[in-house]
Amino acid sequence: MPVPPDLFARVALDTPLTTLFDYRVQYTGHGEPPIVPGQLVQVPFGRRQVVGVVWEMTQRSEVPSQKIRSLEIAWRELPPLPADWRALMEFAARYYQRALGEVALPALPTHLRSAARWPRLLAERGARHFRLDPRGESALLASLPARAKARRRLAEGLCAAGTLDADEARALCAQAPELLHQWAAQGWVIVENTDADDYADAAAPLEVAAAPRLTDEQQAAFEAIDAALRREDAAPAPFLLHGVTGSGKTEVYLHAVAAALLHPGAQVLVLVPEINLTPQLEQVFRRRFPKETLATLHSGLAEGERARHWLAAHRGRARIVLGTRLAVLASLPHLRLIVVDEEHDPSYKQQESLRYSARDLAVWRAHQRGIPIVLGSATPSLDSWRRAQQGRYRLLTLRERASPDAVLPEVRLIDLQREGQAQRALEDGLAQPLLGAVAQRLARGQQSLLFLNRRGYAPVLACDACGWISGCPRCSAHLVLHKSERRLRCHHCGLEAAIPRACPDCGNLDLAPLGRGTQRIEETLARRFPNARIARIDADSTRRKGSAQALFDEVHAGAIDILVGTQMVAKGHDFRNVTLVGVINADAALFSHDFRAGERLFSQLMQVSGRAGRAGQPGEVLIQTRYADHPLYAALLRHDYAGFAAGQLAEREQASLPPFTHQALLRAEARALAVALEFLQTARDLGQTPELASAQVTLYDPVPMTLVRVANSERAQLLVESPSRPALQQFLSGWVARLRDTKTAARWYLEVDPLDI
Repeated sequence: MPVPPDLFARVALDTPLTTLFDYRVQYTGHGEPPIVPGQLVQVPFGRRQVVGVVWEMTQRSEVPSQKIRSLEIAWRELPPLPADWRALMEFAARYYQRALGEVALPALPTHLRSAARWPRLLAERGARHFRLDPRGESALLASLPARAKARRRLAEGLCAAGTLDADEARALCAQAPELLHQWAAQGWVIVENTDADDYADAAAPLEVAAAPRLTDEQQAAFEAIDAALRREDAAPAPFLLHGVTGSGKTEVYLHAVAAALLHPGAQVLVLVPEINLTPQLEQVFRRRFPKETLATLHSGLAEGERARHWLAAHRGRARIVLGTRLAVLASLPHLRLIVVDEEHDPSYKQQESLRYSARDLAVWRAHQRGIPIVLGSATPSLDSWRRAQQGRYRLLTLRERASPDAVLPEVRLIDLQREGQAQRALEDGLAQPLLGAVAQRLARGQQSLLFLNRRGYAPVLACDACGWISGCPRCSAHLVLHKSERRLRCHHCGLEAAIPRACPDCGNLDLAPLGRGTQRIEETLARRFPNARIARIDADSTRRKGSAQALFDEVHAGAIDILVGTQMVAKGHDFRNVTLVGVINADAALFSHDFRAGERLFSQLMQVSGRAGRAGQPGEVLIQTRYADHPLYAALLRHDYAGFAAGQLAEREQASLPPFTHQALLRAEARALAVALEFLQTARDLGQTPELASAQVTLYDPVPMTLVRVANSERAQLLVESPSRPALQQFLSGWVARLRDTKTAARWYLEVDPLDI
């Protein structure tokens, strides 16, 4: 009998090491299918057993034979992760300068990365019959120690019966489902699925919604997307769907999804920027597609639930996948269409671990698969808008609101300077014209929305006598006053403290809050309108699971007269009875050091303004400002996104700022700022050595970050810039490799395409 050739699996593991790890694959000798790339496996790593992904198979290894360990278990019941998913992981690792395992393994649900939880997850649903593979009988019995009476009883019972269902197996051994799945991974048992799915769509049935007739603009947009869905010969250019608020972008998405699902087995991925937008959109999709299995993927799900939804997508049983940024990393073997709603939103950029842009990865994924992608927004990012102007994206425009009786709201400024609204004329930050407009809506039975993007009661507590302010001892920031909880809280490190009875420095009893947050506005409105039903929606009032959706449901049901909120209420919500939007303290972003601050402010104001007048009732937007002549407000009054974008792009081009240049940030943190700066200076020197230096790449001096200290760590950064993305990527690849070999006490990470500088 010929000796079988050596076979090695090259496995990606969740480590910062850039290599794959070689493991010997044991030859079974009974014709068992070989391990294939994409399979999840359990392997020894150091003293632990860890889960990895087989990336490739080879008959040669550069590792000395005596150092190669054997692969323990392959999860054969799970279809291998497809080649296009692996290509996405490789691209993300390469582009964001991370190890492949650091990207691929965290992209999987936690339960799939746990050797202990994996069998239990498979045992929860679906598979209910276990059949002995006769070729594995002797190996199974030989693997059991004599003292393992329950396991031996289960094995002997299976050998005698040939097949056991889950209940019969559990009667023999309490841990039967987990053991049987482990034996299946060894190739000794065959798992037979019943009609039950690993993911059950248990949502309550909703009334089926018929598709409304599209407007001419909507129809034109849909037909363009549908034509791209029908083409098979070339990857279509991404679509940028620019529609004013209330123009019916969601309806275009729904029609495009329906067209995509006409293809047998096709899957659709729909991304939203925030968790609180998911339930509303999920109901819309369930009503429109009641017979399709819909899975949701976001960080608010319990780990077991998220794993089941992910498995449904991976196995192709969920044809519609709706989620936040992490959903772009899901395995979708039959992907046919991608939709990115509110594509401009900074929430699509991950701010920890792998700092990826879900929107950008979605665009790459669509190009890789040769499928359409629709990027929708009333205020597109300047990056996307410029690509549309260049012809790299195909621009689809919705200029009018979809409802024939709905018009864009009138935007007016309350000039706090010109109208003499001095500080004493404000009622806790609310100008009299705004309060008067709220009173008018209350009298008419209409709703008002007041927007202030600052939670808490006041940004700081201060002493007038000595100048003490409530600073965070661990951060370069203030402790925010949360009056209702009688706590001071840092919004950066989470430190909490009781409100002091007197000034810690001078003993003064008269401590006063400075500035205003949503809690203080809510208190002022309750005092001014004691009979009004007032709700506040921000990160503090929606901590419990489901609390945000419950509050939104009350607003939609008309149980709320005045809604006070942060950016959570600014986009995506269709408040039918809101006719007034008031904006408080928008000026703070006008003079930020961040060159993107104006773009973000304009987007926020356009989005929140769009909540008014959506059901045929005239809408009004009142913005309090001390800078009424600012060009940003002039564009806002005209609802002129195109004009605003043109001005911003001209300024960016003159200053050589993105999207006219490409950036990366090397950030370092340490207990002492000098340590972080020293490492960054060393990194800069490395980047200017002859082997790495490039005329197209500029390295700036390291500087402390704006918020220097967070949680007792001092932080600094170094900006790298280039007009050429390929040149920047080539430089970063060699630079990061050198940085990994640099010894330092500082913790560091690289962020490509940073949004905050």
